[in-house]
Amino acid sequence: MTEELMDNQTEIIETFDMFDDWMEKYQYIIDLGKQLPPMDESLKTDDNLLAGCQSQVWLVHEYKDGQLHFQANSDAAIVSGLIALVLTIYSDQTPQYIIDTDPDFIETIGLSSHLSSTRSNGLNAMIEKIQHTAKGYI
Repeated sequence: MTEELMDNQTEIIETFDMFDDWMEKYQYIIDLGKQLPPMDESLKTDDNLLAGCQSQVWLVHEYKDGQLHFQANSDAAIVSGLIALVLTIYSDQTPQYIIDTDPDFIETIGLSSHLSSTRSNGLNAMIEKIQHTAKGYI
């Protein structure tokens, strides 16, 4: 595990530890989603729609200088926040890093037990898509 990986995941874990309850954590996730860069409407196509999500999630990537940059957006506030968390870990990384990196923060902060099964499935689908994309560049 690289130091940068630990820093990104550790930072997420430490931030979540500062909140007293899940209402505050959900609000933080929603706030993160509001900070996502807007996605150009021309990218919100069926080809870029992520399968397995209850909400609409568009995911696109660009490979440049040995790194994958991901951009994603959703029509749901909480899902946008989950996207922001995932992109903190995986965007602007090498394909090998993405493949080798498990999103341990999800269990550590208790997120998996506080999401509905459909949201949890969508989160897993997004991570699988990102890792599958990375494999295409190895």
